Amino acid sequence: MGLAVSYEPQTIVPDGLWYPDRHWLNVFPGNATFTAETFNYIDPRTGFFTNAYSASPGMAVNMENVGAKYPATFVDASGAFLSGDKSYRLNLPKNIPAALFWPVTVYDSMTATQVRNGQPFASINTMDKLPMNTDGSTDIYLGPQPPGEGKTGLRPYPAKASS
Repeated sequence: MGLAVSYEPQTIVPDGLWYPDRHWLNVFPGNATFTAETFNYIDPRTGFFTNAYSASPGMAVNMENVGAKYPATFVDASGAFLSGDKSYRLNLPKNIPAALFWPVTVYDSMTATQVRNGQPFASINTMDKLPMNTDGSTDIYLGPQPPGEGKTGLRPYPAKASS
């Protein structure tokens, strides 16, 4: 149930999506306490602990240039669930509001662990000096095979052995 309730924007989280044109969820409830006078917010609490297990104060409060934010997605642009046997292009918008750096990390949605993908890390970030598009955005390609010449990629799953 924790996974099921975390795949959709949480109703108590203002701006449940980070960008209106993308399926990037805000899985942290901000300053919500998960309780009210007469009831508990069971679904947001369950979804939060399914995704986060623990948190530092900087993960859940909105303080400019402090802490960290963790947009998450489980679906592609059409709303279909992501799958390790398919290839995707992740377009990061220009001027991501990050004081220090931003990463893109691939996790297994069932175990919440970083995937073992045959690369040193299951993430890529600003410090990797990724090429920008002419409009200032950045494309990261994810899939079972390398993305091709001149494209930055991250394999979500190990490449299958060829026979």
